[in-house]
Amino acid sequence: MLFQIKSYLKFLWHSKNEHAVHSPFVFTLITKCFYDRKSKPEYQILKDYRNSLLKNKNTIEVTDFGAGSRVFKSNTRQISQIAKTAGISPKRAELLFRITNYFQPDTILEIGTSLGLATSSLALGNPKAFITTLEGCPETAKIAQLQLQKFNINNVKSVVTEFSTYFKTQNPQPTTYNLIYFDGNHSKTATLAYFELLLPTITNDSVWIFDDIHWSQGMEEAWEEIKNHPKVTVTIDTFQWGLVFFRREQPKEHFVIRL
Repeated sequence: MLFQIKSYLKFLWHSKNEHAVHSPFVFTLITKCFYDRKSKPEYQILKDYRNSLLKNKNTIEVTDFGAGSRVFKSNTRQISQIAKTAGISPKRAELLFRITNYFQPDTILEIGTSLGLATSSLALGNPKAFITTLEGCPETAKIAQLQLQKFNINNVKSVVTEFSTYFKTQNPQPTTYNLIYFDGNHSKTATLAYFELLLPTITNDSVWIFDDIHWSQGMEEAWEEIKNHPKVTVTIDTFQWGLVFFRREQPKEHFVIRL
């Protein structure tokens, strides 16, 4: 916790708003998407989706996986508690909806479904998109699938798998993902491994979103390596999220933006 407080104070010191941004691409993204305060009808669906989970007092066996599909932690938890502590926050869910709606990606990959709170934001952001969401725990994935069906969200394919195994066995080279949301394993080693494994899928318009880039020293180190990668041109640090772009026409720039 102390590390995150120090990181946040450093973030505030360096962060800017749209008035300090001279890139037309980033300026428009900030003003038209990040800072869009208008209400959307989809926000009510996101709220109802969350409240439905918060009211669910049933318990499930939650399983987390280590490298090579090795189970390293398993415990019984109440669904409402998972939704309260492990899911994306309401404001972030709305922002993820706006980002998806702004870029209109045709194909989306989500690494880490949990109960599908972020999944619903991605799906509602572009109902025409084909979304693949990966989850290591069968029980949480099952609840997410039921929730998505309950709210008539039908553009999502759920895959229960250990993430790195999926990337290696699926051979992602022929697949292009217009948007990838990384929220599955908040460690430096895993984050950089996923980054390298998925690089062959990028296009000039790909948008990658990394969650919890200031969660730990290791995650901050991973973020620095990603920023400096030669294929990365533009990054935006919003403290919780790091957005990555591969636009060849853009000069290499890094932005720290307050939301």
